[in-house]
Amino acid sequence: MRILLTASLLVLSAPLCVAQNFAAADTLSAPTTAPKRPVSFDVTAIDKTADPCTDFYQYACGNWMKNNPIPADQTRWGRFNEVSERNNYLLYTELKAAADAPKTPLQTKYGNYFAACMNTDLADSLGAKPIDAQLKAIEHLRSGKEFAALNVQLEKEFGAEQLVDASVEQDQKDSTKQILGVDQGGLSFPDRDYYLNTDDRSITLRAQYVAHVTKMFVLLGDSPEKATEEAAAVLRIETALAKGSMSRVERRDPTKTYHIMTIAEVQKLTPAFDWKQYLDGIGMGQVATLDVSSPGFEEAMNAELVSESLPALKSYLRWHVLHNAAPFLSKPFDQEDFAFFKQTLGGQKEEQPRWKVCTAMTDRALGEAVGQDWVKQYFPPEAKDNMEKLVRALEAALGQDIQQLAWMSPATKVEAEKKLNAIRDKIGYPENWRDYSKLTVKRDDLIGNRERNSIFETNRDLAKYGKPVDEKEWGMTPPTVNAYYSPDKNDINFPAGILQPPFYDNKADAAVNFGGIGVVIGHEMTHGFDDQGSQYDLHGNVKVWWTPEDLAKFKERTECEAKEYDGFTVASGQNLNGHLTLGENTADNGGLRIAYQALRSTLTGDPAAADAKIDGYTPSQRFFLAYGQIWCQNQTEAQARLRAKTDPHSSGEWRVKGAVQNFDEFGKAFGCKAGQPMMPADGGCRVW
Repeated sequence: MRILLTASLLVLSAPLCVAQNFAAADTLSAPTTAPKRPVSFDVTAIDKTADPCTDFYQYACGNWMKNNPIPADQTRWGRFNEVSERNNYLLYTELKAAADAPKTPLQTKYGNYFAACMNTDLADSLGAKPIDAQLKAIEHLRSGKEFAALNVQLEKEFGAEQLVDASVEQDQKDSTKQILGVDQGGLSFPDRDYYLNTDDRSITLRAQYVAHVTKMFVLLGDSPEKATEEAAAVLRIETALAKGSMSRVERRDPTKTYHIMTIAEVQKLTPAFDWKQYLDGIGMGQVATLDVSSPGFEEAMNAELVSESLPALKSYLRWHVLHNAAPFLSKPFDQEDFAFFKQTLGGQKEEQPRWKVCTAMTDRALGEAVGQDWVKQYFPPEAKDNMEKLVRALEAALGQDIQQLAWMSPATKVEAEKKLNAIRDKIGYPENWRDYSKLTVKRDDLIGNRERNSIFETNRDLAKYGKPVDEKEWGMTPPTVNAYYSPDKNDINFPAGILQPPFYDNKADAAVNFGGIGVVIGHEMTHGFDDQGSQYDLHGNVKVWWTPEDLAKFKERTECEAKEYDGFTVASGQNLNGHLTLGENTADNGGLRIAYQALRSTLTGDPAAADAKIDGYTPSQRFFLAYGQIWCQNQTEAQARLRAKTDPHSSGEWRVKGAVQNFDEFGKAFGCKAGQPMMPADGGCRVW
């Protein structure tokens, strides 16, 4: 299914008895009390042996990093994780209560979903039986020409995503319309470059991947000889698909992922796949055109359907069914899946406790059901009111920033102001909760629940075709510790989960709150004007609203940032990709400036507060320290390397150091001298 285009900050049945293993697993692995609530500003986290003008990240976070090693079930640990861990525990207690003694039909539904996930004894007794029906459907494939029919069967009966997965999207040329599109996919590694890079580490990882796939097929019952052949076929087909796939940097440009084609044109592009049969099968036979995001991928898929043997194609399909279900099958499958995808690729030492896995899984599947009850307890109306005030203050600051830009002409400023004024603010949780009444959940059918949930979401998505865009829909669940900007809707979204310490605390002083949640708000607003968001107008259409001269100046400034972040190292021989992270870096830099400006405006009417020191720090210093501390983190080397290839966000260290070294107010606040690392003589890079 097409990924939501956003720019983010990382028959009801009567309740049954809880299975014995559910109580046991939860007693052994879950804490009995909620994790400690994080603080917004932690003086003890500061490493005063470091020079803030040389390495502000070490200064702001040094002691925190020393005192907070990565837990064995994580690959990185930071302030976001602290909040998420607490939110997840509170969510877990809600889910467990619903599983044990539901009070409403909705609680029965999400309680049963959670209980089915927790029933590891049942999963162990079933082995691979829950995916037998899918595997049998694949075995009945007689030729590549039948692939479209099989694709329909797997999608409609099991919610399985294979090579072709159509979904509804906003038309980027007319954001009031919802059209059908198809995107690239079909890979197991987290990025296409894992298949294509020729360095020693990539070659070793591919060999380890083949060994892993072989082991999984053996666990499925295949002979070692057959499993070896199958694994080789999987890598061969996925490598061919990777070669046809667009890079993550290319996909940041919306003009490169928009190709409206008639069905006849798509059929000509991929003659081996019967598009009419597929579209009729999923109930979209009335569609006249498709947005083909990645024509190169479709051509690569077609070539594989033509050139690969039937056994090889079946091996590929069987692998993806197995890979998708592995963490929720019996222990041998789960452990082998963990060993490669979490341990080898990410450096994670231990699996997460089952309660964490099932809490996250239930939130993903029924987030707006669980979220309704969660926000009643943990997001009071006053929190929403306070957040709305902060958003208005940041919007005013961004408006001032636009007017003060020396490099932008008055004509473009007018258009930028129009877009800013049109941004919709969505805070806490949706106005309209999602209806899950058509989703069937069974307490003893984990894989079936996942399949039915996938079918439910696919049907909900396809039903949007040709209808007006729902501007009130959310892409994150209420407990999520994150935020995002949606360029095609031109809205900013702040789930309730992030509106708490260390990001926001109504007991903290203004400097700390503006350095935390204020920068987060400014960050999301700035996404509307980063290298990607700037290509959309106030209505969410891809449209040039810049003068040619201003657009050239804008690109020159963003290129300065890209080259700057290209030079930041996250592991030996591994730097950030400044163009992959350009949007997030622009938002970090802009958000920091805007939030600081909003703070100074807030303090203007209170001279005493503007100069008052707390914990020995001025408001300006506390602002920057609060910003630095929200990004305190430790991560494994493997995770740092993986994220450098796949994550559009820079690592915590460079989100802090990169932004402050480009902002002269930081140097002034800490008495830095021009030429020091955190206050470069040339002033650094600036877009907003």
